[in-house]
Amino acid sequence: MNIKQFINFSELSIADLDAWKEGGGKIAGVYCIYAPNELIRAAQVVPISLCGKKQAPIKEAERELPPSLCPLIKSSYGYAINGNCPFFSAADVLVAETTCDGKKKMYELMGRMKPLHLMHLPHTQKGEPALQYWLHGLRELAVFLTSFSGTKVTDEALHARIGEENAIRAELAKVALLAADDRSPLTAGEILAVQESKSFAVYPEKYMTALTGLRRDLEAYLEQSGLPARSGARVLLTGCPAGKGSDKLLNIVEELGARVVCMENCTGLKGLTLPVDETGDPWEALARRYLQIPCSCMTPNPNRLESLREMAEAYRADAVIDLTWLGCHTYNAESTTVSRFVEEELGLPFLHVETDYSLSDTEQLRTRIEAFIELL
Repeated sequence: MNIKQFINFSELSIADLDAWKEGGGKIAGVYCIYAPNELIRAAQVVPISLCGKKQAPIKEAERELPPSLCPLIKSSYGYAINGNCPFFSAADVLVAETTCDGKKKMYELMGRMKPLHLMHLPHTQKGEPALQYWLHGLRELAVFLTSFSGTKVTDEALHARIGEENAIRAELAKVALLAADDRSPLTAGEILAVQESKSFAVYPEKYMTALTGLRRDLEAYLEQSGLPARSGARVLLTGCPAGKGSDKLLNIVEELGARVVCMENCTGLKGLTLPVDETGDPWEALARRYLQIPCSCMTPNPNRLESLREMAEAYRADAVIDLTWLGCHTYNAESTTVSRFVEEELGLPFLHVETDYSLSDTEQLRTRIEAFIELL
């Protein structure tokens, strides 16, 4: 099973990025899953994730940003100013979004470094005015991308890219379910790496081939008889995005004998079960799909609760842990609603963890999580 290529996928993708740029291709750095990959690729631009998930660049970012901002914002900005991120260096343009006040202000500073387009999200997912507002925003993004790539976004190109992205999401969802099998050899960290890999794929066809290969390898492995099954509690992780470098909670859970089998967050499964309608107007279909992504920046945000219900059932969760980064006010405030839903509607134990990227509270977290797991 070739899992190594996914664990180091971001590093391995640098060669593909170089080849794309050498051929005259353009690259857009993105920070959020609200950025529509289909639209970006239809303009012959490659989207690459720039979201910061490591502690190292935060100190430099705090020279300009308040220490009270969430670590994801500070890490992202730190990478932008310290020159140590090859993906930020490679990006010709930045595609940003108004998901939270902290990121909006960070983008004002980033706009001095590279050409930046800010997508203005509506505050709600309900009603025709919100949809039309977002649809207009997608068309504005297309104009911005075309001005750099020289490629106009056509309906035909959008249809092709929609089918491509739908297929990738569906394959990732299949891999995620197989990896969550009690007999699966994959750790939570390895599953996370697979799910993060989508954000660094330069050539979709090449990426789909690798993903399909992993899915077939997992299927073949699980068809073997006599495989040992892990007996630890099955944990659904929700809340803020975690990634390689900000995965201490995942590591603690696994070290204590439980398993994070499902991650309902931006670096996990959020949105994978939301395909874009491949019939009719591709622009409206794209707008409808992306507007339904369950994020705490939306009010109300019932889609998150339905997503949690769906994943808790599909992944047979024994408990839910809600991870909130310090300074992320929307997810922190929404944790109360999620707690009530999980405990009262799903009938599952719930734990809210608020932390940052540093390792200073590792033992404190270990004590809390150990006590929680012992009660399961």
